[in-house]
Amino acid sequence: MGDAKFAMIGLAVMGENLALNIEDHGFPIAVWNREPDKTDAFVAKNPGRKVTPTKSFAELAAALERPRRIMMMIKAGAPVDQTLDNLVPHLEPGDVVIDGGNSWFKETQDRTRRLESTGIHFVGSGVSGGEEGARFGPSLMPGGSNESWEAIRAVFEAIAAKSDSGACVTHVGPDGAGHFVKMVHNGIEYGDMQLIAEAYELLRKGHGANADQLAGIFDQWNTGPLESFLIEITSKIFRKRDDETGSPLVDKILDKAGQKGTGKWTAQVALDLAVPIPTIAAAIDARVLSSMKDERVAASKVFGVDPPFPAPETFVQDVHEALYASKICSYAQGMALIQAGSREWNWSIDMREIARIWKAGCIIRAKFLDSIMRAYERNAALPNLLLDETFRDAITNAQAAWRRCVAYAQTNGIAIPALSSSLAYFDSYRTANLPQNLTQAQRDYFGAHTYQRNDLENAPFVHTDWV
Repeated sequence: MGDAKFAMIGLAVMGENLALNIEDHGFPIAVWNREPDKTDAFVAKNPGRKVTPTKSFAELAAALERPRRIMMMIKAGAPVDQTLDNLVPHLEPGDVVIDGGNSWFKETQDRTRRLESTGIHFVGSGVSGGEEGARFGPSLMPGGSNESWEAIRAVFEAIAAKSDSGACVTHVGPDGAGHFVKMVHNGIEYGDMQLIAEAYELLRKGHGANADQLAGIFDQWNTGPLESFLIEITSKIFRKRDDETGSPLVDKILDKAGQKGTGKWTAQVALDLAVPIPTIAAAIDARVLSSMKDERVAASKVFGVDPPFPAPETFVQDVHEALYASKICSYAQGMALIQAGSREWNWSIDMREIARIWKAGCIIRAKFLDSIMRAYERNAALPNLLLDETFRDAITNAQAAWRRCVAYAQTNGIAIPALSSSLAYFDSYRTANLPQNLTQAQRDYFGAHTYQRNDLENAPFVHTDWV
């Protein structure tokens, strides 16, 4: 039995920084990387630390105290299964293997069943916060058995980010719950980033704001209800100058956004679970459309764009209110999706805890997550954040400005898909009678799909001969 208390497989940016974070907190660590030179370089770069380099999984297993706690920070998909196939023969019942990558939660469920059947615990854990978070305190979302949580709890609570509500880690639930929550976190992140991009678009086109003015606006916004990591870094981005030209660097960046898959997964699962997430879906579509640069350039020459009409004097504040109201909708959609997943797979996810562990460390950390946490304290079974008194009042107060923004953008041909989808979501959610009575009539007309009457309680499904 070795002296290391924890192991890290994979020494790319996230694995390396997590390993240093773990060692910082008094847990001697064994490390392994597919390329042995990377392991040697890591040890050489960090002299004096309690780090045990290993070149094989047998050596890694021998370096650890029992039960072993081993974390993988490697590419999702096939590499995870290949690593498990090679690692598991060296482990014993009671050992814990943690997948900290962005794995598809259903694959995590399968891996959990496979490993648990041998007595080895498997944990699928979301890790958010990027390079800095990994090094100094991420938000952690582990899913797995109660026994696996107790085995890793001391390490995870030590290395997690800390807020005024405690360590930003909780036992999310069984099997795939942790990776599911991380997936939705990333979906909300997509929505948040797109909403901010649209606020930027409105301010530069409708208000004529330059980068310096935008930096000041976002600085100001970061002192109020919009205070968040993403608003903070946005103000810093606007201040960064291009070394070659001296102009704002943001103006030199090609407008083609990438994505790694978790946003797409969020939209797919939402469709499967019948949970509307139009803000997040609009953000995904916006990234896809952005990648069609050549087509967009050609279309701009065909259709042209007239200069926008002057915006109202209240425009900057209107954009602030529209962004805040839409942000509430984005989080409301994400939280509703987590609740639906929890019901579907019997995870018993504590929604207050999810809001709590996102208050620091993660990319979507924001001041108003405290308000979300309080909302679930008032009603643990709250079906939608829009129904909480705090967010109801915030939306009500922002509504007029929100509508002015969307109307201005649409009148002037400024694309704001996420802001406008958020408003449509709100209007649909608050409408007692939607026009889908006609949709049901059409479905019954051409496909005999039946419908229910609205003037009978618990009405049976019936079909009408419409011809």
